Amino acid sequence: MSISEINKISAIWNPISQLLFVPQTEKEYERILILLDNLIDEVGEDENHPLASFMEILGILIEKFENEYIPEITML
Repeated sequence: MSISEINKISAIWNPISQLLFVPQTEKEYERILILLDNLIDEVGEDENHPLASFMEILGILIEKFENEYIPEITML
């Protein structure tokens, strides 16, 4: 990544960081779940939608949180 690209990202990161972050708390997790739900309503299954990759990233972040903080239910 070039210095020019880093400067471009730095200029827009503050507003993006309010929506794209690794959740550390239940409250942050809930925020991302709501955002993902809204994106699913907007994007649907359109893999060519401009926000489709953002939706995928949020899904990965949600999965990471769930794997780390939500215990699995074991079936007897």
